[in-house]
Amino acid sequence: MNLEGELMIIFFLISWLLLFFLYRMLTNPTSSKTLPLPPGPYPWPIIGNFFHFGKNLHLRLADMARVHGPLMSLHLGQQILIVGSSSIVASEILKTHDQTLSGRAVSRLLQKREPTAHNMNLVFTSECNDGWRTLRNIYKSELFSRKALETKVKMRENKVVEMMKYLGSKEGEEIVIKKVAFATSVNILGNALLSIDLVDFEGNGIGARIMKSLKRLAGLASMPLLADLYPVLSSWDLQGWYKQVMHIIHGELGDIWRDTLQRKRNENNVCSDLKDFTDILIEKGFTDQQINPLMQELFAAGTETTSATTEWLMVELLRNQKLMQKARNEVTKNINSDVVKESDLVHLPFLEACYKETLRLHPAGPLLLPHRAIEPCEMMGYTIPKDSQIMVNVWAINRDPKVWDDPLSFKPERFVGSKLSYKGNDFEFLPFGSGRRMCPGEAMASKIVLLTVASLILNFDWVLPNDVNPNDIDMEEEMDIAMHKKEPLHVIFKYCEQVKN
Repeated sequence: MNLEGELMIIFFLISWLLLFFLYRMLTNPTSSKTLPLPPGPYPWPIIGNFFHFGKNLHLRLADMARVHGPLMSLHLGQQILIVGSSSIVASEILKTHDQTLSGRAVSRLLQKREPTAHNMNLVFTSECNDGWRTLRNIYKSELFSRKALETKVKMRENKVVEMMKYLGSKEGEEIVIKKVAFATSVNILGNALLSIDLVDFEGNGIGARIMKSLKRLAGLASMPLLADLYPVLSSWDLQGWYKQVMHIIHGELGDIWRDTLQRKRNENNVCSDLKDFTDILIEKGFTDQQINPLMQELFAAGTETTSATTEWLMVELLRNQKLMQKARNEVTKNINSDVVKESDLVHLPFLEACYKETLRLHPAGPLLLPHRAIEPCEMMGYTIPKDSQIMVNVWAINRDPKVWDDPLSFKPERFVGSKLSYKGNDFEFLPFGSGRRMCPGEAMASKIVLLTVASLILNFDWVLPNDVNPNDIDMEEEMDIAMHKKEPLHVIFKYCEQVKN
């Protein structure tokens, strides 16, 4: 919750006497109090469970689930929030009742206006309707399918090689690895979508502007809105939220790629092998207004998440030197070149196990994105009301001692030889979600992270500055677009002996 949101809540609490007289009018006679909702902490009148929330919501919800159970309900004003915190509940939400609970929670301030920011991409489409299915099929076939990924494999490999050359030029210097991994992720996605690099390794370029705007947008998305908490207020943008969101979407982000899209529309006969995703969208008749929200969600979902996961994987290997050496032995044994190819990754099962274990302990989206109940349904003896928000706490599930042996320890060997995958079929391990709303880009994200870390292992020894003990690395988490390490990892890279030779 940002400062502006907190100030508005304080203002709201000061005005509670006025709202109290409206309370009976605002409260449906058949409200959640008369429904057999899942258990949860007792809500305060009018404001609900606001005081139970705080920073790192996934941690707070995990603590509450230990008291109230793995299926829990909370109240935010008149809004009901349902939280699942076990693999069994996750299966009920994302499989058994997937269709009924596959809606997306979209602010009423957006729903009451023209669809310029919702119902135009996968994330903020209210329901999984025909338009949503068409768009998801385009994503799957033209961007994330095996064939589509193979057409861009050389580009991804080249961008990682550029990263290795940059780090080689900075040998012996202290590097904030997330910034470098982020630039690589941005340029990989920039070339897949627009055929251009967007940022350099010093942080200069329009890619930095994109992510700055997206972070502000994420902050606004997490802001508590009176219009959503109390539907009677939904006709007024009392907090100026809608105006700020539209300025970022159209005034900032839309301007960034407007010239590139216009240039593409003026080009003719682009070779099929050279077509990027926006070329395909233009061919299919998409307007700039339709392409804009697609670019926003792809950059938001595909850059911070991959760079954050890369950083977490490196942190865990640094903290576990025996595992680092095992990963290094595997990489050097199976890769005879000085460059890692994506085709080499299949020969690195232990490194993939380390990646899976990183996703288990540090999922980029610890609560996934909130679903919405399209219709009421019965689940595990409780009623899930229509339009309630649904969250799945995968962070809590990934650390459930009933499922995982020694769940707080980094033990990649648990995945060696295991059929457990992150494809959405194993509900004890859902870093990319499951069901209709599962992230379609997991294959690309996994390739980027594994290719990057394998290349770093092959080329460099990793040294912590100032002789820091790896066990003393600060592991505190922080959320913005993705869950990342609060204190960035600083590393000194030195060429491996075999690279020098």
